[in-house]
Amino acid sequence: MSTPTLDRDRLRELAAQGARELASASATDVVDWAVGQFGRRLCVASSMADGVVPHLVSSALPGVDVVFLDTGYHFAETIGTRDALQTTLPITVKNITPPQTVAEQDAEYGPKLHDRDPDLCCQLRKVVPLRTALAGYAAWTTGLRRDEASSRADTAAVEWDASRELVKINPIVEWTQADVDAYIAEHHILVNPLLYDGYGSIGCQPCTQRIVEGADARSGRWAGTAKNECGLHT
Repeated sequence: MSTPTLDRDRLRELAAQGARELASASATDVVDWAVGQFGRRLCVASSMADGVVPHLVSSALPGVDVVFLDTGYHFAETIGTRDALQTTLPITVKNITPPQTVAEQDAEYGPKLHDRDPDLCCQLRKVVPLRTALAGYAAWTTGLRRDEASSRADTAAVEWDASRELVKINPIVEWTQADVDAYIAEHHILVNPLLYDGYGSIGCQPCTQRIVEGADARSGRWAGTAKNECGLHT
């Protein structure tokens, strides 16, 4: 479902306004602006690496929808983190599944598509489902940070997501890992246990490895290939 033209134009204006006004704002100020502008038409997209952004947004908007892409390939620890956050935070988890089960995808494209064509696999199990899940919202919130990888170095706190015609909110974009750790400690945030077991960024199990100490957080995703993004943020 596409955004109506007038609504789309207004959203694009709000994205530009937010980018100007919130370039150096705190994460809390960014969230407060987003909640004030979009209310219940704002959601959070979470990979369930931790509960930082769901906690941050739900503090200003209790009951906020948190979109989780259940690809069928997640670690058990990720599913457990999703379930734990759903019971401990004032959020509404929207568990989004692809149109095809893993078995149905294997039957059409062959087994282990993630090894042979990871871009297509991500498109089918993440990009397309997210587009469907975001229909009806005006803005979505992510946990993107500039320090995670060079591909995210130019990310702004507020952006226009042209491919989905939505405002994209990145409240912790300026945070470092130390900032994240401090927030987790201060607010007793649940964390996916894999992050304490050598993983820097958590995605689907077949495409995620532990990282080498000192490497960027996303170096364990699609290791050994040129791929470093699933397509949700590009």
